[in-house]
Amino acid sequence: MHLAYPAVLSALLFCTGLYGVLARRNAILVLMSVELMLNAVNLNLVAFDVWLSRTARDTLHSGQALTLFTIAIAAAEIGIGLAIVLAVYRGRGTSDIDKLRDTAEGPAPDGSHGDATEEAPVTGDEKAEATA
Repeated sequence: MHLAYPAVLSALLFCTGLYGVLARRNAILVLMSVELMLNAVNLNLVAFDVWLSRTARDTLHSGQALTLFTIAIAAAEIGIGLAIVLAVYRGRGTSDIDKLRDTAEGPAPDGSHGDATEEAPVTGDEKAEATA
């Protein structure tokens, strides 16, 4: 088999994952898109390892070793990432990336997106009490 077939498939998978990262607003779908991108890299590593092992008979199969390392990193990333997404979902009630600005910043009491330090408008009666 030619090297072009897995390389083209890997490029298509990577582009699909990149589109998912850039276009999706749900944090879980973004994590799935990152996994798709990592799988495209794994496919490239194995394809080039097989291609290089045909040219040199005595190889160490370093592409396959790097693929196993990448799979381990991806498993850790999805475990920690999913835990963070679930913690944010429990705290905020949404996993929409656009609605999550900062984890330290809480929602305003009136539901607006303004700062928590904004003061309420002062009425005429309150001005009279403040001056008296």
